[in-house]
Amino acid sequence: MGKKRRYQTTAVKRVHVDELAEEVRDQRVTIGVDVAKEAMVAAVMDEGQAVLCTVRWSHPVETEVLLDLAEALREQASDVEVAMEPSGVYGDALRWQFLRRNFEVFRVSPKKTHDMAEVYDGVPSKHDAKDAAIVAKLHFDSASEPWPLKSDRERQLAAALRMLEVHHKQFRQNRNRLEGLLARHWPELTRWLDLDSATLLELLKAYGGPAAVAANPDVARDKMRSIGRSRLSADKIAAVVASAARTAGMPQIDEEVSLLSALATEARRNQQALKAARRHVEELAVAEGSTRELQATVGKTTAAVLVASAGDPKRYDSPQSYVKALGLNLREHSSGKKKGQLHITKRGSGTARMFLFLAALRKVKDDPIVRAWYAKKVAREGGKAKTKAIVAIMRKLVMALWHVARGHRFDASKLYDVRRLAVSS
Repeated sequence: MGKKRRYQTTAVKRVHVDELAEEVRDQRVTIGVDVAKEAMVAAVMDEGQAVLCTVRWSHPVETEVLLDLAEALREQASDVEVAMEPSGVYGDALRWQFLRRNFEVFRVSPKKTHDMAEVYDGVPSKHDAKDAAIVAKLHFDSASEPWPLKSDRERQLAAALRMLEVHHKQFRQNRNRLEGLLARHWPELTRWLDLDSATLLELLKAYGGPAAVAANPDVARDKMRSIGRSRLSADKIAAVVASAARTAGMPQIDEEVSLLSALATEARRNQQALKAARRHVEELAVAEGSTRELQATVGKTTAAVLVASAGDPKRYDSPQSYVKALGLNLREHSSGKKKGQLHITKRGSGTARMFLFLAALRKVKDDPIVRAWYAKKVAREGGKAKTKAIVAIMRKLVMALWHVARGHRFDASKLYDVRRLAVSS
């Protein structure tokens, strides 16, 4: 079959099913799927790795026809397997439909498909029909892995983590908007109260700006006392009220007061929802995998997020594979004589990396060995690359967690050469 004909596609409703089924009689067959939102393509490949037919269909409208075609092939073939790329969530419904009909479904890495493009036919171009054929070939070449559905428990954890991500993102966005408006209308407020503080958010929610606080100082003081309680000193409350009366900020018009109040209301709602989402993730993950073992090293919430996003570290056969699963492995972009810098791949959960970043910051603060290494690293870079140093600590921390999950105690002296640092182990 010529290359041009190999990539011709046939509408699923026009496939001669009986003829195709006869071609695959007593053969092992793979259906390689190029996943899309609607316009999907599948290559039917025999055990000689010849593409017998490339089918196109509109998902979900014609998916049932494609599934019936697969059933018909299975009646004649010795085995029919399905290979797919993970393409976000677009392929999940199709995978579910194949699995519920007892087809074995396998996952093929998109990177392997990309790398195979020129090797497959000598041409570096990529298109749907070609990708479907490559997916099928890679499966025949044993470059795939079984892709069963997640258990209800895994799905529960994943959904809880996604909920946490949603609320965290919304809170961060609204907090940043508040920061900008306060810089314009009440720049002194953040000197005394953190943007994350419930007192600041409730104060802005109730008053919308400094003018109303200055007009009602006694009521504002009572409100801050009721929210901050013993954590908020009388001096700080007095400073906030005083700053409202003599702020250097631009006076607000009514609509700007309403905007600031609305943003504070939404940020406070996001904050409370985020707190509840964190608690839910912690409750779900507490009995999952190595959550309890990790808690002593990175804290309860971070441990729960790591297990919810990447699974139990004991599932990974090496520390490096666990680092890779969390998107902290390094890659380099180089060309000719130009040597590119190393960057982390950022695969997997961004939320997991965010909590790991915070955990690394805590280690710098609390662990003398980590703090000494961080200081030396930053000094070596001329006081720059502080984030780069934290990321390096994150990588070390993740490798340590792989061992912690197996019952070892966290020991920074095993991660860093203390002989070169001005600390003792």
